[in-house]
Amino acid sequence: MPTSAPPSNRFERRRAETRKALIRAARQILAETGDTSASIQVIAERADVGFGSFYNHFDSKTDLFEAAVVDALEEFGQAFDEHLAGIDDPAELVAAGFRLSTRMADSHPELMKVLRHRGLGHLHSDNGLSRRALRDLQVGIASQRFTAVEPVVALSALGGTLLSLLELRFTRPELDGDEAASNLAEMVLRMLGVPPDDAHEVARRPLPELD
Repeated sequence: MPTSAPPSNRFERRRAETRKALIRAARQILAETGDTSASIQVIAERADVGFGSFYNHFDSKTDLFEAAVVDALEEFGQAFDEHLAGIDDPAELVAAGFRLSTRMADSHPELMKVLRHRGLGHLHSDNGLSRRALRDLQVGIASQRFTAVEPVVALSALGGTLLSLLELRFTRPELDGDEAASNLAEMVLRMLGVPPDDAHEVARRPLPELD
């Protein structure tokens, strides 16, 4: 999960750990089914916290599941920051995003299943990968690496394609995920105005290894 400054005293540390446990339990439920109908008692038992503790942190299940999705999105974004640091070409960043996502379906299955089930509703959120992708699109358009298009519209196309790729990865695990991701990344780059030969090459550049 995303990291933050550690609480300063024992009470705050225990409170933070309880909140983390509830979010972790909600993420597990979302990854398994995408369903938010689980009772607060079931969630509390999975988190191994008291039922009454729930309301010390969240007003409702809706608030908890929203926090769980935001937590997953931010972890996703931080993973990209870590693994793609030093890449300046916005086209390479876009392509690498597709390809790393496919690999993370294997290395971080719970996280990616949360995004698969709940990512569409957060496509234009101000956290996680969305704001990072929007930034890269804006840089690419400003530098004329990409065709001049409305960045938010382009983000819709990228996000929808990425979520479709995740659906493909989980429903057709026998397919070559790396090849599928590279092919989709190439098509997206061409859609953004990158010349065909360049798009083909960029979509197949070496990627950093995932932990």
